Amino acid sequence: MSKNWHTGFITAMVLMAISTSLLAQKNILIHQEADQAYAPCEPSIAIDPKNTDRMVAGSVLNNVYHSKDGGLSWEKDEFTSSLGVYGDPCIIADDKHRFYYFHLSNPSGEGWANDDILDRIVCQRSSKNLKKWSDGSGIGLNASKDQDKEWAAWDPINKRLVVTWTQFDKYGDTNPSCRSNILLSTSKNGKTWTQPITISSTSGDCIDESETAEGAVPAIDNEGNILVSWSLNGKLFFNKIRFENPTSYEAKECIIVDQGADWAFDIPGIGRANGMPITAYDKNSGNIYVNWADQRNGANDTDIWMIKSTDGGTTWSERIRVNDDAPGKHQFFTWMTVDQSSGYIYCVFYDRRNHTGTKTDVYLAISKDGGLTFENRKISESSFDPSKDVFFGDYNNISAVNGVVRPIWTRNDNGKLSIWTAIVNE
Repeated sequence: MSKNWHTGFITAMVLMAISTSLLAQKNILIHQEADQAYAPCEPSIAIDPKNTDRMVAGSVLNNVYHSKDGGLSWEKDEFTSSLGVYGDPCIIADDKHRFYYFHLSNPSGEGWANDDILDRIVCQRSSKNLKKWSDGSGIGLNASKDQDKEWAAWDPINKRLVVTWTQFDKYGDTNPSCRSNILLSTSKNGKTWTQPITISSTSGDCIDESETAEGAVPAIDNEGNILVSWSLNGKLFFNKIRFENPTSYEAKECIIVDQGADWAFDIPGIGRANGMPITAYDKNSGNIYVNWADQRNGANDTDIWMIKSTDGGTTWSERIRVNDDAPGKHQFFTWMTVDQSSGYIYCVFYDRRNHTGTKTDVYLAISKDGGLTFENRKISESSFDPSKDVFFGDYNNISAVNGVVRPIWTRNDNGKLSIWTAIVNE
């Protein structure tokens, strides 16, 4: 073997490593705001677990995007449904190449001018080739009550969809007798749904602040149990549900974080932000993770946190700080996922560690040791400056399958919102 060959090989490997590093930072524009009533925000994304080139994303109010080349390019469409489409997009994928788009309802098309808004949660199912979507099935229709802030998961054990959400007696009502609770329903096909059950025994108010029960995100363990956490009154609640006989179900949640976890707080340049929790499960270790943001260290120091359970939710760790910067900066709008092929944990969030004002970057935190330590990477190619005058949404999202990691976020440039992802391949 010649010396020149060896030198050339080393050089090629170095260039490949540099190329891979650069690729991991490549930002892809999915959607730039045009002249429309609702600017895109609150993005959600899902990767087909059987083909990581196929991805679907969505954003407020009724935008849907799909990619067939791993997120390098995207096609945009707009959703319609006879039940209406009114934001809070949540995209998930099953193990048969189908995607599901969950959102809020607006059957009259009149928005808040008609009391029928938020009368149910809506699920629309894609065709396998992503060319068509179903008109939508309704979940949780219950007279005059309002159904809001849903999230969903695919249950690979029982081959079903699981969705959780908040039911308001009347959204925004300040009457102390008006209550909010966490509900759950399942479906085998995305067309018909089980009668919802209430999984929270402690109810909140209806004001849509930290005293409201909100932020339920489900995950599924290796036995098909449904794992859900949510926030209320500065506490995080957790419930583990078998849900085999819903007619006899009795809610038995527990408190896993006692204080300091108010989900509604102010961020300069944003206004109200939320720290609602995200639940995730690692099928390799059996660990349960809950991730959120709060201001327990003061209004000028928002941090990203995580706790975990290694015994099925019976006991929980002390809180782990995910962002690794010095105290005194804002990190907010976190979302977490676990790549089931590796057990790696990924959290995406906004971060101001590099700035003194409201300029904002996007960071990715990665843990390869079950949450004991986190590596923080800046994944946005440039910072942006949000504006209180432009509604920025309440969340971002991330999906990771077989080392293919796709965070998704909103940014603001000169008053125009846009939706972005980054090409991160572990």
